[in-house]
Order: sequence, then C-alpha cells, then structure tokens
Amino acid sequence: MQAVVLAAGEGTRLRPLTEDKPKGMVEVAGKPILTHCFEQLVELGADELLVVVGYKKQAIIEYYEDEFAGVPITYAHQREQKGLAHALLTVEDHIDDDFMLMLGDNIFQANLDDVVNRQAESRADAAFLVEEVPWEEASRYGVCDTNKYGEITEVVEKPDDPPSNLVMTGFYTFTPEILHACHLVQPSNRGEYEISDAIDLLIHSGRTIDAIRMDGWRTDVGYPEDRESAEERLEAAGAVDTDGDADQADATAE
Repeated sequence: MQAVVLAAGEGTRLRPLTEDKPKGMVEVAGKPILTHCFEQLVELGADELLVVVGYKKQAIIEYYEDEFAGVPITYAHQREQKGLAHALLTVEDHIDDDFMLMLGDNIFQANLDDVVNRQAESRADAAFLVEEVPWEEASRYGVCDTNKYGEITEVVEKPDDPPSNLVMTGFYTFTPEILHACHLVQPSNRGEYEISDAIDLLIHSGRTIDAIRMDGWRTDVGYPEDRESAEERLEAAGAVDTDGDADQADATAE
C-alpha cells in the first residue's frame, strides 16, 4: 500500500524552530518528525512514500533523498498551501490503489494498524483514527459524528457548535475515490480546500467510512511545547532514540 505524507507546511507556530527548516525536519527525541512518520508507515507495510513538500523543501529532499529503509520516496511540490485536499491532489497522478495518508507533523503511539486492517477488509471506502477530546476543544479540529455501527455520518471542520467531541487525528486510509471528491471541494471560509469537506462529499455519495477509536496517544506538533510533550511521552514509552541521525544514515544506505 502506498503512503502519502503531507509535509509542505511552513510551521509558523513552531518558530523559532522552523526559521531555517520545514516543520517536518524539527527534531523530536533525536530525529526529525518525518522520520517518526516514515518509520511507522514502513512498519505498516508502505511500499512507496509519496511526500508532499513545499516550504524549504530542499532540506527534506536532501536529507532523505530517494528512499527510506529501502522504500522508495516520490516527492510532489505544493507551491501554495491551500489546504489538505489541495495538497493531496498534488500526488494524484502517482496513486493507483488504496493508500494511507498521514499528516507530517504528528507523532503517534497508537493502533494505526487497526485502520489499515479495516481498509483491507474492502467493506470500507475509507477509515481513519479518531479520538475523543474535551468538548471545549473539539471546535479546533475536524469533528466527526457516527452512527451505532461506528460509521462516520458527518465531518465538520472546526465547527462553532460541534456535533460531537470525536475528532480526526491525522491518520487515514482511502480508496482513490477521495481524489474525485477533492476535485469537487470548494474553498472554505478559511480560503482552504479542506479534506473534511472531501470526506463529507464521500459520505453523502453513499460511501462507507469507518471510525477507529484511538488506543494510545498522538501529539500534533504545532507549538514548541508540543515538541516537549511528545518527547516526554516517547521517553515514558521507552521509544526515545537519541541517535536518530545515525539511524537515518543506516536506513538510506540499505
């Protein structure tokens, strides 16, 4: 299964950490955030990494070159950051079957394999990891509503009045049908082409989308303090690697 990683963002909220590098190259526990993403995707069976780059893209391309741990990397350039649906369309020509999608600023220690396994059952047109957050925080995310079968019936991006406190986490699996929906999305009030709107179009066209509740944790590294939180969690889980650069050198040499 191919894996798409969205890593084009500028990371303005992470400054000064992103003044000279893209967000995905900010180190967490001794290695770039993108290395954490790639390691997990390779472990999940990714046979190609499709990486969407933008801000200071050369730092990513020069660091990882054309493969990671023996898995080939294909890069696509998002020239303007116009939302996740827009970013996904930059790799449209490379996608030929079901694929994983991961946001390149998230650190996961969770049941991502459950999402991939659900997609493989072929009953679902998409599946993604969701988590419950405090109600007062739900309006910061893409919020999901589900039926009694665990199927997603509605997705709303950053709503003023959330229909639930169940939110998307940044890891998804899709069939190529999501690409058709992305073409139909109109700019949101934020002026962006939202992936949540594309998902909602799939739902209203009768597609089945399953919500997999997160078992574990994830940290969206949006602010400097999030980086510290992720490092503390990884250390507590015994997953800290202080020799990340050496690991990457070994991986790219394989």
